[in-house]
Amino acid sequence: MFGISDLPKFFLAFFLVMPLISILHEGGHVFFAWLMGGKNIKVSVGTGKPIFKWKMIEVRKYYFWYGMCTFENLKINQRWSNILIFGGGSLFNFLGVLAVMILVEEQLIETNMFTYQFTYFSLYYIFFALFPMPYPDGNYSDGKIILDLMQNKKFAVTERIFRVQWNAEKNQWHVLNHDQEFVEAFENEEEACSKAKEVAEKYKPSRVINVKDGEEKEIHNFPRVPL
Repeated sequence: MFGISDLPKFFLAFFLVMPLISILHEGGHVFFAWLMGGKNIKVSVGTGKPIFKWKMIEVRKYYFWYGMCTFENLKINQRWSNILIFGGGSLFNFLGVLAVMILVEEQLIETNMFTYQFTYFSLYYIFFALFPMPYPDGNYSDGKIILDLMQNKKFAVTERIFRVQWNAEKNQWHVLNHDQEFVEAFENEEEACSKAKEVAEKYKPSRVINVKDGEEKEIHNFPRVPL
């Protein structure tokens, strides 16, 4: 039965073990993104305001919750390479569990609260990372992306471009979707950009481009990121 004396165990789990598992998970995404020639690779540990940055690593205020990896311009950008990248986090978590089990089996380390929590929460992390579901913020779980890629749904990682385009003939700003189809017209440029961002955010990965006088300028980017 749970008692007051068990409280330190929960603090250990949530403020030490979980962040370690999260870092290992993001390390798997980073490794395969690097292996596939990804550029500008970055890792965020936790959520909230950034409090520490070192090279590609960023630690946020609530370091014990959430995490993500971002990258650009994969040299090898195929369906299988993206499956490896999005599955890499769970693979590294599984390898971590396997390593702990082997060390315990070989009596190189003793079974204790840390090894139990590490194994338990790693499996917990793997399950929710691979469970195919959408998240409220428009992102998908790693498992959802992998499933879409296995079903050859190219939109899973193919970037869609939404445009805010000036129509001189009608003296209006037109919002166009990724198929260059008309969405809505606005008199005000700011309102048009706001609408384009609203639409694009629902279809990650995506970009919003402002087009005027033949020139294109990116005004927002919604990447699909491994979580």
